[in-house]
Amino acid sequence: MRLDLGSPVRCEDGDLGELADVVVDPTTRRVTHLVIAPHEHGHELPRLVPVGRARAVDAVIVLDLAIADFEALEPVHEVAYLRLGEFPVDDPEWDVGVEDMLALPYYQGLEAQPIEADPHVMIGYDRIPKGEVEIRRASAVCSADGAHLGHVEGFVVEDDHISHVVLERGHLWGRRDVVIPIGAVSRVESDSIELKLSTDEVGRLPSRRVHRWGHHD
Repeated sequence: MRLDLGSPVRCEDGDLGELADVVVDPTTRRVTHLVIAPHEHGHELPRLVPVGRARAVDAVIVLDLAIADFEALEPVHEVAYLRLGEFPVDDPEWDVGVEDMLALPYYQGLEAQPIEADPHVMIGYDRIPKGEVEIRRASAVCSADGAHLGHVEGFVVEDDHISHVVLERGHLWGRRDVVIPIGAVSRVESDSIELKLSTDEVGRLPSRRVHRWGHHD
């Protein structure tokens, strides 16, 4: 099964949305859940769906759920107001997946009245099962020599285990997909993948040029 991030997703009774992220057990390299973002609310209310409830039909991911069943699942995204460096979740069953800073500390006052800076920030993050990691389309892929090679385009999955990582390299007018065997991956963390290969070794792997007009960078 090819899991391309951004692929359309259908339920049993109609179109639903798109594949936003993939949740992986970093020890076994097994895909455990898919993060699905419904079209109706964009990326505000994505849900976590066990990978066993999904199958790929051509370029579409089909869930064995009705839309109402999907909407009954708990939203995966949370927002927290935290001190800098503070961890947003302290729960024995959940970890933090991808996260983004939504707002920096903001303060304003009269020139004659000094005020104390607010040490807090607004953080948006995904709650994922304990011990697992989350990869999105913007997640970086780095070589063994520390170079940023591009970002994750998707995965090739066999029996729920990742066999290959699909790397997208290049810019708007010269994008190329490079399919990398999972054995060449040294580490998978939330929002990043590190390879055992050098930049030159990745450059020698076969690639193909792609055009994805439906994706927005």
